[in-house]
Amino acid sequence: MTSYPAAMILASSPPTTAFVRAPSPRLAEAELTFLERQDVDVERAGAQHAGYRDLLLRLGLEVVAFPEAPDQPDGVFVEDVVVVVDDAAILTRPGAPSRRGEVETVRADLVRRGFTVHALRQPATLDGGDVLQVGDTMYVGRTRRTNDGGAAQLARLVAPLGRRVVRVDVTGALHLKTAVTALPDGTFVALPDWFDSGAVRGDVVVVPEPTGADVLLVGETVVVAASAARAAALIREHGFRVESVDISEFEKCEAGVTCLSVLTRR
Repeated sequence: MTSYPAAMILASSPPTTAFVRAPSPRLAEAELTFLERQDVDVERAGAQHAGYRDLLLRLGLEVVAFPEAPDQPDGVFVEDVVVVVDDAAILTRPGAPSRRGEVETVRADLVRRGFTVHALRQPATLDGGDVLQVGDTMYVGRTRRTNDGGAAQLARLVAPLGRRVVRVDVTGALHLKTAVTALPDGTFVALPDWFDSGAVRGDVVVVPEPTGADVLLVGETVVVAASAARAAALIREHGFRVESVDISEFEKCEAGVTCLSVLTRR
């Protein structure tokens, strides 16, 4: 059994619920920043999403589907529209104007689950993919999708919850969590050329694949994209159980495994 710092145990109790959303038939129109547009097989994406949901169920999570949003090409990437901290659900204001219609579609389900719902306001922009929670620290990426106003509004909302915000410059990726995430013991897995790695505090494992730095934690299990087999091997060497999942159609839309769900304890 891995031994974790006490503060991390208190701030990182295992999730019980995963919020997801079925992919839109317009997924191929998703916003792109760094990648060239490729053909997206929407039927295959649907099958991959089903496999992702099945994995979360197998890992013991209750899977709750937000309402379908067929007219929102990026709607499947639910991580970007809400940031959950304890019993607070913070609705974001996505940096891509085309995505702002996704936000209100999740409010009712969050209220129904008992969350206190807050919302970021103009001129803030913030995508949930730019928010990495590690213990009581929330690293927020400065990207094309998230501005200083978004980080500042988030900081004000989470300070009463005992969290502090640290801003991180990101230059080589769409979101902070494309470039860096963390393992259950606080070790970072990262592509350090893509962000200011000096802003994060802790050990860093450099992953060899461009899809290997975005990992999803479900308790002590680390979910890794199937395209990042070498990163998965490195994480196993650190003593963690690893599950791989094929999300290749979503990777064409600049997504990683964290993008497809919001994990909570409600």
